[in-house]
Amino acid sequence: MKKFLSVILAGTLLALTLTACGGTASAPASSAPAASEEAAAPAEGETETITVAASTTPHAEILAVAKPILAEQGYDLQVTEFQDYVQPNNVVESGEFDANYFQHVPYLESFNEEQGTHLVNAGGIHYEPFGIYPGQKKSLDEIAEGDTIAVPNDTTNEARALLLLQDNGILTLKDGAGLTATVNDITDNPLNIKIQELEAAQITHVINEMAYVVLNGNYAIEAGLSVAKDSLAYESADSEAAKTYVNIIAVKEGNENEAKIKALVDVLKSDEVKKFINDTYDGGVIPFS
Repeated sequence: MKKFLSVILAGTLLALTLTACGGTASAPASSAPAASEEAAAPAEGETETITVAASTTPHAEILAVAKPILAEQGYDLQVTEFQDYVQPNNVVESGEFDANYFQHVPYLESFNEEQGTHLVNAGGIHYEPFGIYPGQKKSLDEIAEGDTIAVPNDTTNEARALLLLQDNGILTLKDGAGLTATVNDITDNPLNIKIQELEAAQITHVINEMAYVVLNGNYAIEAGLSVAKDSLAYESADSEAAKTYVNIIAVKEGNENEAKIKALVDVLKSDEVKKFINDTYDGGVIPFS
């Protein structure tokens, strides 16, 4: 299934510039109730399906922990993994899937604005600290004239990476650049550092070609990197970024009050799932209260 999806998605990825996974294919979800309606929980002995599009790590792994808990409540959680940041939103917008789990609110808002979709936040689940990781250089003290640093090229994650570089004294952004910052907003770059903009999923493949790389938490985990042990600098857990970049369950507007969506969010915020997150990801994923 993953190979099939990858072939289909390749053309889409080339055409779109936006960027922030074990599953099986599922039939399109049934039509959602109107915004004023609220679906009831499954009757005793009945089962209702919840279809979720997700990134592999950590999202699909976390959903796997939620699956048996939801089964006890009468829900069959079906997860399909995607390798990009575009199709998971498209399949929720189309109604093929009930929800997705891979993105933070700034990305969702940017996607809605640029693609004309109508997706909303149904609940915050976890936060993944952004980190600066070593490539050819093993310490930030080794940074030198003309070094290259790879950052994600999508709207929100590039800004986040640049802000982290600014926080560590590598460059300066113009006042007010904030969450829309791009390389064009760099006002001071004393070492003439080259910022290499790449699709987020590709950055781990070029680590050995760069002085440093700035990674999303999920891609760092997939590459076997620990934010606590391997990164040279990262966003603190109590920072404003933790609130801004919380990873969410996203649904099509009007479906956020469905019983099955509320059940999904409640289970993902449960103590059992929080314990799994804390025990598994070594600080690379932090439950959101």
